Amino acid sequence: MSLKDLNEKRGSLVAQARAALDEIKTNTDEARAAELDARHDTIMAEFDRVEKLIEREQRLADAEKRLADRADEERKRQRPTGADTDTRGQDDGEALEYRAVFHKFIANGADLGELDAEERAVLKAGVQSTKEFRTQTAGTATAGGYTVPTELANVIIETMKAWGPMYDDDICTVMNTASGNQIDLPTVDDTAVTAEKHTEGAALTDDGGKDVTFGQKHLNAYVFDTEFVKFSFELAQDSIFNMENLLGGLLGKRLGRIANSQLTVGDGTDDPNGIVTASSLGKTAAAAAAVTYDEVIDLVHSVDPAYRQSPKVRFMFNDLTLGSLRKLKDGEGRYIWTQGDVTNGVPGSILGYRYSINQAMANIATGQKSLLFGDFGSYFVRKVGAPVIGVLRERFWPNLGIAGLIRFDGELGDVAAVKHLIQA
Repeated sequence: MSLKDLNEKRGSLVAQARAALDEIKTNTDEARAAELDARHDTIMAEFDRVEKLIEREQRLADAEKRLADRADEERKRQRPTGADTDTRGQDDGEALEYRAVFHKFIANGADLGELDAEERAVLKAGVQSTKEFRTQTAGTATAGGYTVPTELANVIIETMKAWGPMYDDDICTVMNTASGNQIDLPTVDDTAVTAEKHTEGAALTDDGGKDVTFGQKHLNAYVFDTEFVKFSFELAQDSIFNMENLLGGLLGKRLGRIANSQLTVGDGTDDPNGIVTASSLGKTAAAAAAVTYDEVIDLVHSVDPAYRQSPKVRFMFNDLTLGSLRKLKDGEGRYIWTQGDVTNGVPGSILGYRYSINQAMANIATGQKSLLFGDFGSYFVRKVGAPVIGVLRERFWPNLGIAGLIRFDGELGDVAAVKHLIQA
């Protein structure tokens, strides 16, 4: 089914769900109301399935476009093989790269006879040069061996965004730095201090009782890695896929999962202080396995109105919790969840506030912090450079190895800005 058909079906399902909901009146008997309610849930379940199909089709279309663009770029880089059409060395020709020559060398059984004189010269120069290598440690230049295929970087970042909202620049306040030195965040909470009435002619009090108290939080740079994944030169040669791109995407997802998990539930001890861990108590639910409409309202109003006006204010919970919230109704029988319009960039909302799905958050269960609400702009995510993929060619010769690294930290600057609902 095409994207157009899926979008039309989605619109039809929304109309059907609304019709079922509108049939429920104050004088509707309980049996009919239950039937309409069940019908609404069935339609919305189908709606969710169609939305996932739309998302999958869109991602596939985007991936196909990226592959087509890369194929075009690769064709432009490849020199013609015919003697009459050889453009290497001409103004419009492309210079050979060590990476491409080495891959050809490996794919042909490490036989130098398969390379021409110019390719052998490029291979020799690449081995002697540090241009494409990264050292394993800062102090040991001779321990090099990493090559960094730059075309993988965009794949990694896109994949990480898909796997975790906490790494997304649109959710939190992101600080990008080139180095990993500690960053100090000064804090101050003066909200409980007020001015006093002044009596004419009286001296101002000067006892230090209303001095401003400052605090400080820190952002470090914790490193997480994927470990090496090795693959044989036979696989690199025989596979229909570009194994570096394929494995780079998979490792990017691993980096995305660990980044989102740590920025969500990290305990702050030698790792990021996750937003769930750092948030303050807003509401304790009466039940261990359920949330009520009134409790969601209480959570919203546990956050000061000043934060609720922030452009980054939102709810955060996992997908199962969203399923429970979508069934909640107000006293008029209206659902508190509002359907958005994906095609026009209008997101869905809960009580008029946007929400983010974060699968690293806990389900609605005994003692779990299942909902967050507040100004996520008060949560600082520090990124050191970009995620890195390293491909080792010589170290595992004739096989190859690939690994990923990411360096980041996270801290909630103001604990009053984001609050959680915890189950009984």
